[in-house]
Parts: sequence; C-alpha cells; structure tokens
Amino acid sequence: MPAPGSVSEAQFFETVLHCVADGVFTVDCDWRITSFNRAAERITGVSAERAVGRRCSEVFHSDLCERGCPIRETLETEQEVIDRSARILTKRGRSIPISVSSAVLRADDGTLLGVVETFRDLSTLEQLRREITSRYTFEDIIGRSEAFQKIFALMPDIAASESTVLIEGPSGSGKELLARAIHNLSQRRTKPYVVVNCGALPTNLFESELFGYERGAFTDARRDKPGRITTAEGGTIFFDEVGDLPLETQVKLLRLLQEREYTPLGSVETRQANVRMVAATNRDLSTLVSQGRFRDDLYFRLAVVRLTIPSLARRREDVPYLVEHFIHSFNAKQGKRIQGVTPAVMEILMRHEFPGNVRELENIIEYAFVLCRNGLIDICHLPDELKTPLGRGDLVPARVSALEESEASAIRQAVLRNRGHVGRTARELRISRTTLWRKMKKHGIRRDDLRCVQDDAEP
Repeated sequence: MPAPGSVSEAQFFETVLHCVADGVFTVDCDWRITSFNRAAERITGVSAERAVGRRCSEVFHSDLCERGCPIRETLETEQEVIDRSARILTKRGRSIPISVSSAVLRADDGTLLGVVETFRDLSTLEQLRREITSRYTFEDIIGRSEAFQKIFALMPDIAASESTVLIEGPSGSGKELLARAIHNLSQRRTKPYVVVNCGALPTNLFESELFGYERGAFTDARRDKPGRITTAEGGTIFFDEVGDLPLETQVKLLRLLQEREYTPLGSVETRQANVRMVAATNRDLSTLVSQGRFRDDLYFRLAVVRLTIPSLARRREDVPYLVEHFIHSFNAKQGKRIQGVTPAVMEILMRHEFPGNVRELENIIEYAFVLCRNGLIDICHLPDELKTPLGRGDLVPARVSALEESEASAIRQAVLRNRGHVGRTARELRISRTTLWRKMKKHGIRRDDLRCVQDDAEP
C-alpha cells in the first residue's frame, strides 16, 4: 500500500506516459484500444475518450494496417517490432510519416494482455531531409557534385532557349534524364517528347523513320506513315547516341539542323520542322571529327550548348544520395520497407569504380532488394563481384574514414540507449549479435564503459 502523500504505481506510469513526446497506446488481444496517451492524441487528432474501446484500425489509420501491421506481427510471434516506417492519416486528413515499435504486454503471472505500440512523428525530420536533398535534386536527377551543381544552375536558362543541346557522358550516366528535364522545363513541355536511338536505327531506315513516307514511296508503302519529326511537332526530339550515326546518315541530319525543314519520302512537299533538338553521345565527338569519322559541320550544329556529365567514379559524393533515391523508388514499386544500407555496404559502394555508372548502381540496389526482406541491405545481399575484399594496398579514401566514424558513433549511441544490452542493441540496428560484437571490437567500443556513462548521467 502506498505511503501517505505518495502516488500509486499506476498514477506514476500514467503521468510518465502523458509526458513523453512519442505516441503510446495499448490494445488487448481483441485489438481494442485500452489506453491512449496525450502525444497519441496530438499526433492523430483523436481524443483518448473516442479512441479507448475502439479497434485500433478504426483510430490509427496507417498504411501498415493491411500489410505489415506491427500489432498483428507482435501478437503472432510475441517478438518486438522496432522502428518500422509508416504513414498515418490524421483526423484532418493529413498524411504524416512515423516510425512504429511494438511489444507484448504481460501480467505478473505471464498472461498475455495485449500489445503496446509507440510511434514517433517524423514530419519535422522529413521536412528537413526534403530541404537538404532539394539542393541536390533536379527533376529526377540526383547530384551533389560540383559538376552537377553547375549543370543545375544552367538548366533553367538552357530550357528557356531554343538552342540545340549536346549532352556528352559515359553510358548509364543519365543523359536521357537530362534531356527529358530540358523538355519538361521548356515552353514545349505540353507537347511530345520523342526519342530516336541512333545506334539501333539501320542506315537504310533512318530517312523513312525520321522523315516518314507517303503511300507509294516504295513497294511496301501501302499507306502514309508520319516520321519521328512529325510525331514530335511542337515538342522535343532527342537523338540518343548520335555519335553512332554513319557518315552517309549524318548529312541528312545536318540538313534538318541547318534548314529546319524536311521532305517525307515520296513527297514533293517540304515541311517545316517545329521541334527542339537535343542530342547525346557516349563518345568524344571532337576526337571523331579529328579522325574524319564525324562531320565537323554537324558537330558544331549539335554543340551550340554543350553539357558534360562525368562518370560516377568521378563524383562519388553523389553515391549516398543515389542509393537513398533508388531505395525509396524500389520500396514504392515493390511494396517493401527497406530502411537503407549498412555502413559496410556504403563503404563498398563508395570504393567501387562503377564502369556502368548510375545504371550499374541502380541494378546493384535492385539485386539487393530481391534478397533483402526488410531492415538494412547488408553485404550478403550484394552481387558476388562486390563481396571480394580489397587488397591491402588499396587506399581508403577520406570519405570512407568518415563513414567508419559515423558507424562507430551510431553503434555507441545505440549501446548507450540500450544500457549495454547486446541483444536489444542488435535488434535496433537490425544486425546479428555476432556482427555487433565484431563491429564493437573493430571500433573499440566496450559496453561496460558505456553502461557506466549511463549510470553516471542518471541522478
């Protein structure tokens, strides 16, 4: 029995629950809410009076309710769920991001009473992340590097002009994304955007595909067929891999660029080409010109505005942003909730040379999504060719050291939060106990030292 003037244990815990910033509610084994703290009221917009006694799905409108429900998982497995990402719809219809955790509730005799679920409002964090990443994102192009920042600064002016643009860069670096961004930002954005793959178009079909033909122009021409120029009328036409065009075809493209007019096969009528022209190549056209393999007059017509995209190996600072972008994209496409990659995986990706550039990185993340069920992408989820350890002579870039420091800090803070409990720390970090022990040893982290720090900090 509590001493006179003291509070009961129930009153104490109720006071604590109402003071915490995280939303907390409990449900019984029939999924009916038995308690609902003030933070839960504030985040959801639903009062405790209305929430208690109702099924949680009637109050807590989450995108996890149909699939991936933490309460269901905890009731079925009696295992904790830690920091699962979700979005909820508030009473006012606002969608907000949260992280959810759940654990079983038991009586003193071990009887299962239900589940407690805690959730944290991540709106401020998401807004901060959006403000930060917006500086490195343009349309669907991700780039923090100095080279991309210069391109981003020029893009509005380039898009507003009618000048022909030549985009140079290695295969898989994002040349078509840049071309499409130019179209989307231009006055022509409501008109067609047409792609011509110069490397895949046979020489004998180039003219008919580009300019079209009229019925009777040749044996099999049984009806009129509009060409790509006609299809792109009023919009933008993108000549991809223009460096692959043979010389006899280059002259036909040159006339189009010079005169802005064309004649369909079998026609005597010359038509005006009202299109914006953008070209891209993975070759060095100036070198091809010096070798006599590309017409110099065509090159100068194409390169009125010239943009160069560096290889991913030359802009490694973009890798973390691209990884986050692809994880977000594949989560949406595949209905998964992968949080990110482990520091070890990021270290590997930061060292990789990426001969296939951004497209290769996207393929790596997609491959990892096939093997990774939830949590974080680890080394075991990567393609075999990325798992080979680097030789001792390999130099570790300074940014990799920064990643190691971040990893050590994250582990140290997690151990501290969990008061030195290895099992809980491993679950929070979503790694095995063995991996946690290995990483703690690597970074010189002693759980007893951290536990002492925690104890000293407590009054």
